Amino acid sequence: MDNPKQAVKDSPEYVKLSMAAAMTLRLSSGMFYRDAKLYCLNLLLTYAQGCSANCSYCGLARERKGSYEDKSFIRVDWPTHALDTVIERLAKDYAGHVERICISMITHRRVLEDTLTITRRLKGETDIPISVLVNPTIISESDFAALKAAGVQMVGIAVDAATEELFDENRGSRVKGPHNWERYWEALGEAARIFGKNNFGSHLISGLGESEREMAAAIQRVRDLGGRTHLFSFHPEEGSRLAKKEACEAGQYRRIQLARYLIDCDLSRAEKMQFDKEGRLSGFGLAEDELNRVIDSGSPFRTSGCPSKTIKEGACNRPFGDGPPSDIRSFPFKLNKNDVKKVRRQMAAG
Repeated sequence: MDNPKQAVKDSPEYVKLSMAAAMTLRLSSGMFYRDAKLYCLNLLLTYAQGCSANCSYCGLARERKGSYEDKSFIRVDWPTHALDTVIERLAKDYAGHVERICISMITHRRVLEDTLTITRRLKGETDIPISVLVNPTIISESDFAALKAAGVQMVGIAVDAATEELFDENRGSRVKGPHNWERYWEALGEAARIFGKNNFGSHLISGLGESEREMAAAIQRVRDLGGRTHLFSFHPEEGSRLAKKEACEAGQYRRIQLARYLIDCDLSRAEKMQFDKEGRLSGFGLAEDELNRVIDSGSPFRTSGCPSKTIKEGACNRPFGDGPPSDIRSFPFKLNKNDVKKVRRQMAAG
């Protein structure tokens, strides 16, 4: 159990948990809207020094005020707990519906070594598939192989920005950050070689200033490498550089969600889609009746991420991770008819 007398709570002995993960393991109190359930336990490496990156939209940015321990991330607290406690709770079946564990690296010199240690412990004491959100700034191609050998099943890479200019503006030299656009795409190629088709993916954030044409092109680039895109809707983090920026428009996000689904399911391609002069999606390269069937299924608008090991569409459902329950962007559960009607109105209006 956690030792309150221990002053330093660094990984690998300690990890941060998303608030949803802490609630699922009954380490924090709370209820999920519409009885949503978390199927992927999100763990974040933690160090007293914090993250050395300085991404404009991130709550963990180096220049954001406050200690690393007190910073929010994705607009919620990430409480720190001993890895022993997490494993103990999983062993007691506090979260029998959890079907994946995702370990996220920050930018710190020890993340690879500690991620390998945490992975080996989890593989040795649970039978839950493991994903890792890797940091290309820190790791090399041989490190991907080491992660796979340790038991990692899938990897993700948070490119986040759809264009090189936006990447540099929000993650690279223009914010005094260490990340490099070319290195991130190089790492996606390394992930493809080591983990294979459909066993890796990229995070992309809709609403950082890109056009819908540019986002569709980035999604297609990931798919052509053999990966899939885990899509997020930009929502400002208090205290970050982009704290005053407007959230991604609902209509923009819905159209990009639909485009991502069609591309990732190999039902269409970005170059088959139509765009207006502002780069906004006006056609999806699919027959109208087939497109309506896909929309009515609600599947494109559910959270995109790593899969589960049963029949659910995806384990990584991040309940309300990119929008509050009053304005759901990525649905963590199956949409009902009213949800689909609202999505259709949003696509048409924004």
